[in-house]
Amino acid sequence: MREAPPVTQRLLTTPRHTPTAGGPARRPARRLLTVTAVAAAAALTLAGCGTTESADAGPTSGSGEQITLTDGTGAEITLDGPATKVVGTEWNVVEDLVALGVEPVGVADVKGYSEWDSAVPLTNEPTDIGTRGEPSLDTVASLAPDLIVATDGLSADAVTQLKEIAPVLQITSADASRQIEHSMDNLDLIAKATGTEDKATEVKKEFTDAVASGTKALADAGLAGQPFAFADAYVDAGQVSIRPYAEGSLVSDVTEELGLTNAWTVEGDEAYGLATTDVEGLTQLPAGVQFLYIDNTAAGADDPFAVSLASNAVWTSLPFVQSGDVHRLDDGIWMFGGPAAMTAYVDSLVSTLTK
Repeated sequence: MREAPPVTQRLLTTPRHTPTAGGPARRPARRLLTVTAVAAAAALTLAGCGTTESADAGPTSGSGEQITLTDGTGAEITLDGPATKVVGTEWNVVEDLVALGVEPVGVADVKGYSEWDSAVPLTNEPTDIGTRGEPSLDTVASLAPDLIVATDGLSADAVTQLKEIAPVLQITSADASRQIEHSMDNLDLIAKATGTEDKATEVKKEFTDAVASGTKALADAGLAGQPFAFADAYVDAGQVSIRPYAEGSLVSDVTEELGLTNAWTVEGDEAYGLATTDVEGLTQLPAGVQFLYIDNTAAGADDPFAVSLASNAVWTSLPFVQSGDVHRLDDGIWMFGGPAAMTAYVDSLVSTLTK
């Protein structure tokens, strides 16, 4: 089973419907539940916890002084102090919260997160608030959060209703023009909302240190400038569809920082840098390419590359397959996550290629 990227990227890159929260190419037609009287009452109790309206604020502190932030959509929100009871509606924001030492009280699709982002594991047992594209408003309200962190991919109707419960901080999930910097900006924004700026500095340093040591390790192994192609895949009606992580994807940007060169020539989308191809499209990759991919045993499906393509004549004839330069990286690294996930990715990639 192939998990889709965050809710924003649900068009041509992942045509297969997957039954878990993040998988469908489009959200269900079913409307969001309206906030019940119970939820509305819970929302009223939060009136003193913050507002989405602009207000003058003092500096961030742990003493309850107001914090005013402008989120990824340009909206301004004000909190009465650093948020501690936080709900995350998308895995990338949940990952950032966990990396910052904040234990979210509510998480969208807890099981899916635990499978696909196990490199940054939950440290508590948060309430499951429903799917990433359609959170349960009643469940969110019952948690009485003082902040809801969402993405720009969540529907406007959902955001409007969530704002009746608590302040909503939205981030822009991806930007193919500057993925690494963008992921760090998102981490910093969430850190300001939760009073964890010092921890954000540590998380970013862990990433930059991993890139520096990884770059040296790959160079020492004679791999500087080596072409790579990163992908994932899924099987639908017996056909294997391949999703290249082209120029502009977060994975591409990080891997190029390590001194390797992206061999994909297909063009990715403007947000995530993802493209589509099939097994015949792999014949366009150059000789000497290191083919990297992810899958997930916990999701329960067969590995498309190792199993579904094992007897495919095109696949088995590819030079990088014949030379053994096909590498499955460690499970549980969310390729649409933040600096913490990318630190795990760097460690996995360098370990794999320098064995």
